[in-house]
Amino acid sequence: MPLPSPHPRSPSAEHRPVVVVGAGPAGLTVGSILRAASVDCVVLETESREFTETRPRAGVVEEWAVRELGRRGLAEDLPVRAQAHTECEFRFGGERYRFPYTDLTGHHHYVYPQPLLVTDLVREYADVRSGDIRFGVRDVRLHDLDTDRPSVSYLCPETDERRVIRCAFVAGCDGARGVTRNALPAGRARIARHDYGIGWLALLAEAPPSSDCVLFGVHPRGFAGHMARSPEVTRYYLQCPPGDDPENWGNERVWTELRERLGAAGAPPLTEGRLIEKRVLDMHDYVVEPLVFGRLFLAGDAAHVTAPIAAKGMNLALHDAFLLGDALAAFLTGGDGGGLDGYSAACLRRVWDYQEFSQWLSGIYHGAASGDPYRAGTTLARLRRLFTSPAAAAAFAEQYLGTAAQY
Repeated sequence: MPLPSPHPRSPSAEHRPVVVVGAGPAGLTVGSILRAASVDCVVLETESREFTETRPRAGVVEEWAVRELGRRGLAEDLPVRAQAHTECEFRFGGERYRFPYTDLTGHHHYVYPQPLLVTDLVREYADVRSGDIRFGVRDVRLHDLDTDRPSVSYLCPETDERRVIRCAFVAGCDGARGVTRNALPAGRARIARHDYGIGWLALLAEAPPSSDCVLFGVHPRGFAGHMARSPEVTRYYLQCPPGDDPENWGNERVWTELRERLGAAGAPPLTEGRLIEKRVLDMHDYVVEPLVFGRLFLAGDAAHVTAPIAAKGMNLALHDAFLLGDALAAFLTGGDGGGLDGYSAACLRRVWDYQEFSQWLSGIYHGAASGDPYRAGTTLARLRRLFTSPAAAAAFAEQYLGTAAQY
């Protein structure tokens, strides 16, 4: 719950037009847009800069998002440093099926690990645009959000003193477990949640990619995924029970399952290597609606989580940030409040479209392992349709790439 201001009318409080809570892709992008518009702001982050720039996260960036980053002078060398992906491959029934989405649409994906993007954005905001960013802050609290004089307070890591920043707006970009989402009063927002009832064992292997594209293994033993992260590191996923212990998955078991679930006629063997990360992700989605409470505007995972089934999370965070940064800048520099008034609705149109695609794709990935012969049969029918129907292929490619003309 939002707290009342700890120091009403305190003369020692700082004053900034915007406080951004969270230094992930959304928060840093909002901050950089504001700096470019000469709007003063401060970014608060509970973790260290080193941790923020190295924590493993998503790696797929959609073409429209890269284009928008470049237009704003952010991560301008991303297209040069990232891998451009033009097709993916489904493996099921012991066969390989290539899906050439660039040939179908003229669009492609970029693979660029989130730590690299965050490093670029931190450098641009803090080092190039001289933005104020405070790492390692503790016990962040939000106050008076439903008034025209909100504030944010935190404990300074150097002095252990509570500092107060008064502002006009708070951008909540601190993720699913952050303070900003929890600041929403009960009854003022609806949280829609969907649990898939499955887990994914997320793995990083110190091994070169075994394919020149993303692989999706649809198998009666469970889903398996292969995604390149760099020339030396590959991300793998294995479907597992929710809440499973990663220690149940020794190296031999992991590679045995990957070989089985990704096996197909004519496929080269997997390049195996040391596993440098093992963690279990319980697949779930949620959406907060609306994304606004008083002077608090949520963005990214603080506003919605999309399971990594469709690799949409970082793209939605960037979409939110572009809209929010532009809307705040327009209001604070010219008094135009239209963007802020329409922010929640504009974000949620794309959010719900991506949520629906994630749920549909989950049926494809996990139906064969459901233990239900009917569901397994319809799953294979959907897959075959992608490779026999141009209309079905075009519809899938549009959602996979996020290229719809309107949301």
